[in-house]
Amino acid sequence: MGTPTHLSVDERKEIGRAARKEAPRSSHAAWSPADDRPDPIRLLEEQNEDRVPWLVPIRHSRMRVSPFTFYRGTARIMAADLAPTPVSGLTVQLGGDAHLSNFGAYASPERQLVFDANDFDETLRGPWEWDLKRLAASFMVAGQHLGLSRGDCREATAQVVRAYREAMTGFASMRYLDLWYDYASVDDVRAAGGLDPKELDRRLDRFERRARRKTSLQALGKLTVSVDGHHRIRSDPPVLFPLRDLPAEYDAPALEALALDALESYKRTLNDDRRWLVDRYTPVDIGVTRCLIMLLEGRDNDDPLFLQAKEATASVLEEHLGPSPYDNHGRRVVEGQRMTQAESDILLGWTEGREDRHFYLRQLRDWKGSVEVEGASPDQLRFYAGLCGHTLARGHARSGDPVALRAYVGKGDVLDGAITDFSEAYAAQNLQDYERFQEAIASARLEVAATP
Repeated sequence: MGTPTHLSVDERKEIGRAARKEAPRSSHAAWSPADDRPDPIRLLEEQNEDRVPWLVPIRHSRMRVSPFTFYRGTARIMAADLAPTPVSGLTVQLGGDAHLSNFGAYASPERQLVFDANDFDETLRGPWEWDLKRLAASFMVAGQHLGLSRGDCREATAQVVRAYREAMTGFASMRYLDLWYDYASVDDVRAAGGLDPKELDRRLDRFERRARRKTSLQALGKLTVSVDGHHRIRSDPPVLFPLRDLPAEYDAPALEALALDALESYKRTLNDDRRWLVDRYTPVDIGVTRCLIMLLEGRDNDDPLFLQAKEATASVLEEHLGPSPYDNHGRRVVEGQRMTQAESDILLGWTEGREDRHFYLRQLRDWKGSVEVEGASPDQLRFYAGLCGHTLARGHARSGDPVALRAYVGKGDVLDGAITDFSEAYAAQNLQDYERFQEAIASARLEVAATP
């Protein structure tokens, strides 16, 4: 075999520096809506066409709570807004919806609680700036929601970018394998400091206890009832339906047969050892919530495994960045997650359902925990901003060129200030869109339902 040709570190640095000419770091401060900006409400309506009909009003109800909850549901709107903004030409595997609530904890294969990004429904290769701007703006919107001062909101937002830059400096100097093995455990978060040690220990201990309780065994008690001595998924409409309780027009027996066929197809996407593990479980019931959930039984009635099958449609980024290289969007999600996440669910895989519908599967609950920002102080929000910025940088360093990215973002705070300015302007745009969203609900253009 011939010797592969790789660019030297100096050549990669030059690529990053040259990218500043294409998109000066200060240019990322600009934001104003395009003259032909799409109607944001219409973008949401178009997305709703592919959603489970009875869950759409619940989704609207959750989004209407505040400008912050609205922002969490606007990945498609922001993708359209980011499309004409300056980019450096350096690409990474984007999470695609990198707001602060899409980071959290879960169990590693070694049964450690690790912190990382945890939502990849929109993942696609594209400009790193898009992820960073969406994440930074989420902190600006969250800070305003919390009633923090303008200075505190800007400082938390700037901390996202600062942490991203500083982390990229470290990742750019790491050996490839060291970068690939890098992850953040709860102990790493505790050692990072930045908050009063006693307060941080208290919060992390509580967070860890809650996350570790989220297992298939816990889900068994919460999501099932006993029927003739066997566990069956409970009926809790409109957020949870056993297939047996679906209206006749949905043809539950046919759906069950299709789901079982899809389960077999999913197994073929797993490594042999993990397929062997799943094969030891027997499917016993299927339910529909915001996704499909499947209850499997292992050695006995008290050895459950819950799998979650979530539909994967085209990423909202594809409208602007082109199609995914994968012909199955479930695989797109899985491959993007594996590329950027330090540790992934051992049962992560994909499958295809009827009418060419794509799904990805994972464990429903495996120590999954999210950070609650309600009531956060300025120091707490700033601490979390640094954690998320560092984590985003690791995913980008794994999937892009950390040396070129490091050369572009630089040592100074030019990028910090620019993206903070962008985030403040975009938070104002988000507020305007939220008000239009509320008007659409008031006029009955959008349907809402009581939030369970």
